[in-house]
Amino acid sequence: MLPFFLIARGCHSLASTMLVVSLGWHLYEFSGDPLDLAFVGLAQILPVFLFFFASGWAVDHFSRERLVKLCLLVDLICFSAMGWIMLEATINTAWIYALVFVQGASKAFASPAMQAIVPNIVEKSQLNRAIAMTSTTWNFAMTIGPAIAGLLILWLDRGVYFVIAGCAVVGLIAISRLPRIKPAGSQKRSWNDLNAGLRLVFNNPILLGSLSLDLLIVGLGSVLVLLPIYATDIFQVGPEDLGIMRAMPGIGSVLMGLYMSKRAELTKAGAKLLIALTVFSLSIATFALTDSYWIALAALFIYGASDMVSVNIRMTLVQLATPDELRGRVSAVNSLFIATSNEAGDFRGGATAAAIGPVATATVGAGLALAITLWGYKTFPTLFKLDRVDSVKPS
Repeated sequence: MLPFFLIARGCHSLASTMLVVSLGWHLYEFSGDPLDLAFVGLAQILPVFLFFFASGWAVDHFSRERLVKLCLLVDLICFSAMGWIMLEATINTAWIYALVFVQGASKAFASPAMQAIVPNIVEKSQLNRAIAMTSTTWNFAMTIGPAIAGLLILWLDRGVYFVIAGCAVVGLIAISRLPRIKPAGSQKRSWNDLNAGLRLVFNNPILLGSLSLDLLIVGLGSVLVLLPIYATDIFQVGPEDLGIMRAMPGIGSVLMGLYMSKRAELTKAGAKLLIALTVFSLSIATFALTDSYWIALAALFIYGASDMVSVNIRMTLVQLATPDELRGRVSAVNSLFIATSNEAGDFRGGATAAAIGPVATATVGAGLALAITLWGYKTFPTLFKLDRVDSVKPS
């Protein structure tokens, strides 16, 4: 069962990453306005907030594999519709934003469902290995997705969206091979039942610190939305080079993840988190100020590698501190924080770049990321004093 799930997980991640790169290139090529990139980020993040409570509750109270299947079907329809709209000489951006919103709503349910589904399809003794394989699949898809998107834009131009739709088809077929998964929780619909995951996170300073720091630092410092602007206006390179730029954080993330997976245990986790967040901030500053394409690639590589350390610590803490019956709702909280940092960060980056330019935007983001790291060190001392992550117990 796990191989079919990994195929579905990989296809979902691959399609999502290719979509971001493709829309970024085509919309900026069409209008030359960074605000279009900001509005795409806004259309992706709004559904996560709107459906936050519903998605976590649904994952814990409905069949998880059927929920993922429905989400992939919605993705297929949205990607296909985007492809037909893109065939027109003039892009109807209003329809594109609407479809991105619908696909974002689908992702708001699919992401926590995929995080929570693994314990339902493997034996408990194989859970650690299964989670590692799932993370590797996700990172691999996020790594090759931008490069594939860049090449497909070069070869197919706007036909790339039909290839993205094909990824959804493969994922839909794969997830259909899983057996039915029974609901994990009761059918209660009280307010306390809906917000149980949120209360768990806010009552645990280690979880709250790790999640909130990732949200603020990535949300205010991310440079990924600026890559089409840097590629076109600063480095003056083509879509295939944009794909390489977009892939570099993923390459750094995968290699760091492989290195960390070889270690039996993670010790001095708090100190390593502090170092990782500081290096992440400095990599943003390096990218912001260089006019060399190759130095920018190196900075993006370090950007991804340092972020992987933070991600690894955060995901391990989430798994260890969460009771099984709350896995869907806590996964929804985690997805909310991730989406807020990524998509809201895209909106912030695009809107700020439209106002003050891409270089100033990235430079300010680096300064904010470093300042938040220092604030987090003072605010969450328990997190940064943490030694072994496996010392954290379910609360």
